[in-house]
Amino acid sequence: MKSTDRWRLVLGRYSHQRLPEPDGDGHRYERALDYLYGREYAGRDGRPDDDGPRAPRDGSLDPSAPSVVEWLGEVRELFPSDTVEVLERHALDRYGLTELVSDPEVLARIEPSEELLKTLLALKGRLSPSVLNEVRRIVRAVVDDLRKRLESEVRQAFTGRLSHHRHSPLPVAANFDARGTVRANLSHWDPAGMRLVVERPLFFQRNTRRIPWEIVLVVDQSGSMAGSVIHSAVMAGILAGLPSYRLRLVVFDTSVVDLTDVAGDPVEVLMSVQLGGGTDIAQAVNYAGQIIGNPARSVVVLVTDFCEGGPPSSLVAAVRRLVEARVVTIGLASLDGSDHPAYDKQMAQRLADAGMSIAALTPGRLAEWLVEVTAR
Repeated sequence: MKSTDRWRLVLGRYSHQRLPEPDGDGHRYERALDYLYGREYAGRDGRPDDDGPRAPRDGSLDPSAPSVVEWLGEVRELFPSDTVEVLERHALDRYGLTELVSDPEVLARIEPSEELLKTLLALKGRLSPSVLNEVRRIVRAVVDDLRKRLESEVRQAFTGRLSHHRHSPLPVAANFDARGTVRANLSHWDPAGMRLVVERPLFFQRNTRRIPWEIVLVVDQSGSMAGSVIHSAVMAGILAGLPSYRLRLVVFDTSVVDLTDVAGDPVEVLMSVQLGGGTDIAQAVNYAGQIIGNPARSVVVLVTDFCEGGPPSSLVAAVRRLVEARVVTIGLASLDGSDHPAYDKQMAQRLADAGMSIAALTPGRLAEWLVEVTAR
């Protein structure tokens, strides 16, 4: 593509006044982008289309504009996959083209992604029954991808780390003890050949941590927590499959819903949540305290932005009761690896003063933290 053609795409629909006509499929690229980004002109009260001469166009704001399905097919044909993903995200987040998440045919053609899933969760209460099968397919695709990436590191944190004090009879290459093997076979040194004959290789044994603790994962399902809700559902699915302790999963807004029965299936969890609404964190924390059997062997993980809709004093009191009962508590401003999560820092500080640890962690780091606190 010529540099002038690229500049036409960057500058938008009025660039024809200064730049030459594009080559080849140039007009197709322009129409595809204008279908989406031409909305900027209307949104900002920009110049009307009849302001000065312009080349005839089939722009997206005209009656001849293509359907969303046709537009999506066009951009997927013209642009590389990473660009298509950006266009889809802008269509959803910036310009409210909800046809992308309300038409089964459109959903069937969109590449599953976390961004798309966040939008689907936000709109779930308004989706027609006709798209639910496609929504479930997208949820499963995103969940499977996340679980594949997270499960090994989470399971390793919970099932044990290498013991450098005991050796295993099972040879696993990753656990090979090079120094110990050299020491154990020094008697087989061959001076003439200048080589060490290894008769007995040694391998580190893995410790197995059995964690007879109850973990209560309490997740805020307000709209701002979409990313953390997705990662929490995947994390719950992983934890629910680990032995030696009990997982309870609770989601909340102004009401509390116990999803422990489906905690092992992140797809069902995400199909059950409803993003949006108010937030009553104190009510959820109180519920967590009620379902704990042995406070001294329990951990409450609260995933929230700490934007309490009820009296802050009630939330502080609820957390203080858990701490005084010797429940280990942690409040996570995010559970999706967000670098700078938005949260109520003042409320978080009050909870920290009451004895709750405050952090923003990835699921893998949360697993490591749980191993540390339950090994005390």
